[in-house]
Amino acid sequence: MTQKHCFPPVVDANTRVLVLGSLPGEVSLAQSQYYAHKQNRFWHLMGEVIGQDLAGIDYEARLQMLLLHRVGLWDVVAQAQRQGSLDSNIRNHASNDLIALAESLPQLVAIAFNGATAARLGMRALQDAAGLYQFISLPSSSAAHTKSYAEKLHAWEALRAWLVETNAQRTTKD
Repeated sequence: MTQKHCFPPVVDANTRVLVLGSLPGEVSLAQSQYYAHKQNRFWHLMGEVIGQDLAGIDYEARLQMLLLHRVGLWDVVAQAQRQGSLDSNIRNHASNDLIALAESLPQLVAIAFNGATAARLGMRALQDAAGLYQFISLPSSSAAHTKSYAEKLHAWEALRAWLVETNAQRTTKD
């Protein structure tokens, strides 16, 4: 099996929602881009959430648009052995230091997990931070996950609530 590594996090001091995947797939690794596989619906789903056509702009502009809308990206798995792209093939993984990243983001209020594997591994890695952030399990944006786009979008739209800072959220974070 081949050793795979994640990409660096895409975050800044204004990040309010951190979306965590599991580990980039083969196409993403080959292109050095998050969610590069054309059938992965991540950029369409996030575009709907933030009201921007992310799929229609170049990769660097996508990342900048996410940051502008206070969304960060990273992966739960730092490195692992995996044949192909399926999460079910992840073996001997090492986790990223999610707590250290979360603690470095002063505006962070929610951590969303893109898919079941990201949620399972991520919640385990973040168990000491439970209660400090809202955890949101999302259906995977991967084409391998069989829910319809409409079902996925309905779940992903919940992220909007965390992208708008309210007085109540400001009070509980201070």
